[in-house]
Amino acid sequence: MVEKRIKAIIIDDDPMVREVNKNFIKKVKGFDIIGEAGNGDEGIQLVKQLQPDVVILDIYMPKKNGVKTLQEFRKQAFNVDVIVVSAARDKETINTMLQNGAVDFIIKPFKFERLKRAMENYRFYKLSMDNRETLSQSELDAILHNNQSSDTRDSLPKGLNMFTLNEITDYMHKETDPKSAEEVATAIGIARVTARRYLDYLEKKGKIRLAVQYGSVGRPINRYIMESKE
Repeated sequence: MVEKRIKAIIIDDDPMVREVNKNFIKKVKGFDIIGEAGNGDEGIQLVKQLQPDVVILDIYMPKKNGVKTLQEFRKQAFNVDVIVVSAARDKETINTMLQNGAVDFIIKPFKFERLKRAMENYRFYKLSMDNRETLSQSELDAILHNNQSSDTRDSLPKGLNMFTLNEITDYMHKETDPKSAEEVATAIGIARVTARRYLDYLEKKGKIRLAVQYGSVGRPINRYIMESKE
């Protein structure tokens, strides 16, 4: 399975910051930086031209700041999400950006892990929404909250993480036929032994069930399918 790659644009007036953010995002699975701009006016034209999925947006910029840029995105009904990365930390600015639909707000200076988490959360949200026409309440809760309740986090075995668990769960939800650990590993881009650990965990939790496939020769193959599917 070939996963959709997410197209991103960076809008920041500082070339060094743009370069740092670009290098950080390149380290996160599933993203392509398709453009960058040094102010809001340039950014608006770039979004109109390239139609990215998400914009990494600064606030303090010449010509048109990030607040006005985001408001212009909404005025022109651009189908684009925004992650704010800015030194702004006052309540009014933060509220304004969130009220205008920013999906995350990262305050400079920040560590790579914080941006990585924002990008991974966005990727999970984007792919999950794109792969469904309708959603149940439990599916919507998982997407909006990324399945990261404290109880779930605390119960994960050592070595497992929520992002990969969500990726595998989402993949299994879409598949109609039972899948082996090797097939899951190839689809997600992880090692087979790692996929097996996640699948075993999901089976123990009752989320998926084991469907052993017996061939005419050789060892039987363990395959897995979502519990709700026949």
